[in-house]
Amino acid sequence: MGFESRIRKTFDNALHLPLYPGSKYVVFSDCHRGTGRANDNFLHNEFLYLAALRYYFQKGFTYIELGDADELWENRSMQCIKENHMQSFEMLSGFYRQNRFFAVYGNHDIIKKSTSFPKKHFLSFYCDKTFCNRPLFPDITFYPGIILHDKLNGCDIYMAHGHQADIFNSTFWRLSRFMVRYIWRPLESLGVPDPTSAAKNNTRKKKSEKILADWALKNKHILITGHTHHPMTGSKTSPYCNTGSCVHPAGITALEIEKRAVTLVKWSVNTKKDMELYASREILGDRQPIDSYF
Repeated sequence: MGFESRIRKTFDNALHLPLYPGSKYVVFSDCHRGTGRANDNFLHNEFLYLAALRYYFQKGFTYIELGDADELWENRSMQCIKENHMQSFEMLSGFYRQNRFFAVYGNHDIIKKSTSFPKKHFLSFYCDKTFCNRPLFPDITFYPGIILHDKLNGCDIYMAHGHQADIFNSTFWRLSRFMVRYIWRPLESLGVPDPTSAAKNNTRKKKSEKILADWALKNKHILITGHTHHPMTGSKTSPYCNTGSCVHPAGITALEIEKRAVTLVKWSVNTKKDMELYASREILGDRQPIDSYF
């Protein structure tokens, strides 16, 4: 199966959500929440992530997670991930209770596409504030893709993780998971990059992004993915956008979809005049109205 067939199949089975002029969506990808150990790249940015979640919850945004949310190639235990990032899951459960949380799976958490995995791991979480189990994502479905249907001018937005462009991270994901878990994970601590990763291998990154951008232009769809960790908002000649990731050393990035426009934002640590640290939201580039892509 070629990449076009994989992408088409992704959106044949996608979740459909409405996009009105008043809709407010925030799209994150590639959190790679880990087990709190040295290789948990999300851990040092969790403060920023929690600040961003609080901001978007209070502002009435719907949260969309575009895969690789939990690092389930390097780690086997979802329970351990939940325990080490309890605050994040508690805040996400708040979005879910208000029907404002939707998610797709990526290659590193592709196991979530199984109907048994969410039932086993996402029914509840232990809250250390109330000292009891509380509902997490009961009855959740993790989708291969999401389509936002524009109710004004028909400029629909297609969203997926993006690993569909890479045969090793899609068709042969079990082999890639084995290599990451048992070979590249130990070598990473010695400074050897994972050659299967589109985020760490520039050649694979550029190849994946070209495939995705060409597909978006050919099919005349705005396409948003993650996977390569390379944030961008696209243009009229390339209606391809990327969320970036939550594991960059300089902060986390996301795409906001509000007032029928796409905005790339970065959350990072900044300093006030009195030297107090705080989470700063910064707009990168210009807002891109969705009508401007075509």
